[in-house]
Amino acid sequence: MMRLVERGLMYGNLFEVATPVLVERYNAALERLTGRRTSLESFHIDLSGFAPEIAEEFEDDKYLNPHGCNRQFILLSVEQKRSPLLNMNFSTSRSILKRFIVENETALFALTSRDAVFGELMNSVYCISKAKHLLDIRKIRIEADTCERTIAKADELSKLVERFQIEPDGWWDDELISKMIELAQSAGDVKRYPVTLGKNEFQQENFHTNHYNGAYIFRDTKLPAVICKNPKDDFLDFPIETVLDMSNRSSIAVFLEENDLVEPLIDAKDLDAEDIIKQRLDFIMVEHLTSEGIKVESLSRHELRSLALRAKQQLPEEFDGLNNLLRWLDQGGSKPKLAPEHPAYFYSIRAKFHPDRDLVNMLLAELMPHDVLQLFISHKEAFYAAYAKWNDAKRAYVAEFLVEEYITDKAKARRDLFGDDSPAALKELHDKRLQETPPKQPWGKYPVKRDDKTKTTTPTRKKTKGPWGGTI
Repeated sequence: MMRLVERGLMYGNLFEVATPVLVERYNAALERLTGRRTSLESFHIDLSGFAPEIAEEFEDDKYLNPHGCNRQFILLSVEQKRSPLLNMNFSTSRSILKRFIVENETALFALTSRDAVFGELMNSVYCISKAKHLLDIRKIRIEADTCERTIAKADELSKLVERFQIEPDGWWDDELISKMIELAQSAGDVKRYPVTLGKNEFQQENFHTNHYNGAYIFRDTKLPAVICKNPKDDFLDFPIETVLDMSNRSSIAVFLEENDLVEPLIDAKDLDAEDIIKQRLDFIMVEHLTSEGIKVESLSRHELRSLALRAKQQLPEEFDGLNNLLRWLDQGGSKPKLAPEHPAYFYSIRAKFHPDRDLVNMLLAELMPHDVLQLFISHKEAFYAAYAKWNDAKRAYVAEFLVEEYITDKAKARRDLFGDDSPAALKELHDKRLQETPPKQPWGKYPVKRDDKTKTTTPTRKKTKGPWGGTI
């Protein structure tokens, strides 16, 4: 993993804690949260204040998230909003914590200038001992304060000031005035410089969790479902009608289509489908060649293709399917038949613009693991797990590719892969779609029945045409 660390592909953009003042503030907050202190004189923290070095010192990578449910955090600076969130158990945690910082930035800037802000992402579930507890999580509330209880004191002072202004005898209440003066010495002028934190409640409807070997929870969709691995296991008793196995590609394709979450790459108007398909073909060829021990990091696309065609092993079906699609885009003719069962199918679609686009991209990244760029961007935990199993030739290629094609211009790489998600582009796309006739569902409309014995779902399907003309 050191190759990734050295290139900024792992533990990149962490906030450095290297001064005695910041270290002491961190220790004071850490002691309040966990009863422990670090002996390190410098370390690096993520968005939540988690430090890999401290995790190694404590031999506990969950020291700020002991039950994997209510994540604790320590803020030393609002600049932590630029940092990643490591060891995420819920895909929404980073966006919630980042929004909390951004929407309370003025107050947090004032508070962190003299103290650490610490707290917890609270929900109604304190321990996920059963799979059904995951569906009980709907709202996240952030509770925070400083080591000197500045926020609590400011809140108390605000109430006393309001009481002082309302009560007729407030001017003569020496006890009330004395208490206000005492609180003001630590909370400051709460009327001119409020330190209260406004936005602290966030909805959590659709999300991914690392619990139970990974599961995607879709509740806020037309047809709700849970997508997970090994749903036949007895302990995976989700209180929801539709439970899909990650290996059941047809049912997942049906779910994504019926909820209007994806579209074929060739229908996307805001990106170059041909370039994406070529890049994915490159990744498949790299996997094919490096499995034979061939070094590929310095090869051009033409050289990659020539070597891949001469290799001993036959190119996989993913390559043939995408190559046929590329040939059709370039030369026309009859559309290739890519049904959901085809290994290349999920490589040929993309997530539509909607609030859960990142979650769908995360799911697609697992369904097309050869696309190392989307895997790295959308599902870093899965990327690091896959990287650990690759041979050195593939590791070297992927590390250099990500540095050259992603790290140098992250915004462009995301835009080229996922499309333009700027407010202006989204509004233009929305206005355009309002004028269009709603497209027909490529898989048709049919119910999904649940098999109570296996807790999976089996679609009752008619033979309908897929987006490329194939039948499923």
